[in-house]
Amino acid sequence: MVKKTSLTAGERRTLTQAGFGSMVLGEAGGISASPVWSNLADDRAGANDRILVIVELSGGNDGLNTVIPHADDAYYRARPRLGIRPDRLLQIDDRFGFQKTMAGFERLYKDGEMAIVHGVGYDQPSFSHFSSMAFWQTGAPNSGEAYGWLGRMADAIDPLGHVTNLLVNVDDHQSLAVRSMHHVPLVFDDPAKFTRHMFDSQKDALGAIDQRGNGSANPAEAFLCDIAASASSSEQLVRDAWNDYSSPIDYGLVPFGLEKVAALIAADFPTKVYYVPYRHNAFDTHVYQADVHARLWSYTSDHIAAFMRDMERIGRGDDVVLMAFSEFGRRVAENTSMGTDHGTAGPAFVIGKPVQGGHYGEMPSLTDLDDGNLRFTTDFRRIYSTLIEGWMGHEQAAAILKQNFGAIPIFAARD
Repeated sequence: MVKKTSLTAGERRTLTQAGFGSMVLGEAGGISASPVWSNLADDRAGANDRILVIVELSGGNDGLNTVIPHADDAYYRARPRLGIRPDRLLQIDDRFGFQKTMAGFERLYKDGEMAIVHGVGYDQPSFSHFSSMAFWQTGAPNSGEAYGWLGRMADAIDPLGHVTNLLVNVDDHQSLAVRSMHHVPLVFDDPAKFTRHMFDSQKDALGAIDQRGNGSANPAEAFLCDIAASASSSEQLVRDAWNDYSSPIDYGLVPFGLEKVAALIAADFPTKVYYVPYRHNAFDTHVYQADVHARLWSYTSDHIAAFMRDMERIGRGDDVVLMAFSEFGRRVAENTSMGTDHGTAGPAFVIGKPVQGGHYGEMPSLTDLDDGNLRFTTDFRRIYSTLIEGWMGHEQAAAILKQNFGAIPIFAARD
């Protein structure tokens, strides 16, 4: 197959590292941008090669049927029909197991590359998808915070917004998690359609702006020319990275975006943070949950495990850590519709070669409940603090999170 590309890999790498492409290009045509600052990326906040990938499992994943407490009889008493019996799961130790469809996660766990954090939640929980997801995305429950926790982290790491494309969001709209005061995330869904949309009558004018450059003495005009040039560069860079990328790794039946992250990492994008949702409230399993939930975790487990294998294949296994979460868990007891209803705490996963695998946090009691719900044992912001300080290497997690949360010893000390 002949690939149609406009830039060589070397030319693309030069552009991404020189400072082009710091904006959002919506497939519906919206463009916004921060100024382009050439040759500054290596001097600012990205001195190491570490990359953080966040996977959002929207809908409220049922943690008890994900990390299954098969040694606890209370689990089977609460779920006489939905409880997954020991002979129908993948036992990872004498207390816990995964769904049989989660072979990818089983492999990551047994290879020591997965930290399972138990009982993750927050005080005064909301059972609204919208509100609880906003709390997770801002890292500031019940506060009305306008910026996302990853956006604030980007601002703390690079206060002047000099590092180009520090944040990438693979989605059809921008997540609150990456909303930032000084950085404009690069947001796209389908790389093949990642381009500016315009009326035919606008084409010549925009082309002229692209060609003009930023030599204007008028600062405002120069800024707009920077936006135009950067927009053209970014859309081309993303498309070329995607067109050039091929992998022997099977990303599963439902690749929901990590294959696009792999393409950008392989193309040496300067991005430090990627945010990828499994969309459309897929994990909202109120009715006839068993088969649906098993399939969802087949897709999710296969896709994440494939991405981690691909990172190892391209030589970036030591540089990439992934965290997967859902906005809340489910109630302990099954409902009358063979499903589970909105609950509170659940497990989160931190995955990668730099991770010290195993169990972290306390598994909540299945009998000492709060109106039928688990009492959270790990504030989710402890995971954020761990990722900010322990992985991204920024020492002021308390300033970003507006409060001091103790880190979890998931990462070994690195030289």
